[in-house]
Amino acid sequence: MMIQPLRKTRNPEQTRSDLLDAAYIEILESGFQAASLERILANTSVSKGALYHHFGTKRELGLAVVEEVIAPQLAVRWFAPFAEHDDPLVSLQRILEEKITTADESVIRYGCPLNNLIQEMSPLDEAFRCGLQQILDRWVAVMADALARGQTAGKVRTDVEAKEVALFIVAAIEGCVGLGKNAQRAAFFCFLTAARRYHVADHL
Repeated sequence: MMIQPLRKTRNPEQTRSDLLDAAYIEILESGFQAASLERILANTSVSKGALYHHFGTKRELGLAVVEEVIAPQLAVRWFAPFAEHDDPLVSLQRILEEKITTADESVIRYGCPLNNLIQEMSPLDEAFRCGLQQILDRWVAVMADALARGQTAGKVRTDVEAKEVALFIVAAIEGCVGLGKNAQRAAFFCFLTAARRYHVADHL
């Protein structure tokens, strides 16, 4: 009796996760419109059939990257630290310090994936625009809420408009990262370093 070779089975959840991770890198490096499904498949060893089982179109895959990869990354890097300390100004200083000390060449070369997609896709696709705007709105809201709690606790000046300051900080960070990407040097450190050097948080 001939023994049939065991068929290698893939975990559907892991397959989907692998596709999202590979698509994120491909979109970061090439942009969404130039992203290649062939390269994504090559980097995951997933079949084209499996890809289309999880994501009906390239657009669907891209939207999933926004919701399931970029949004959670931002939550870890920017939202969580404000829940780890009762003083939002200390949290902000720690985040800026971490950005200065851990930024690598990929940040300078490719910039911010959120910012990249905003620039590329917001004028072209309403679903992308709405998904990206939801992330921005959440980012500003989390920071504004932390500043408001700081005001209640006496850590932040009461005359500060929390939402306006939060929006300014988000805009400044995204703008500086964009400048650094275009210049292909750490120009975005200008804001982060200045924020630390002049203790911007001390003025809130």
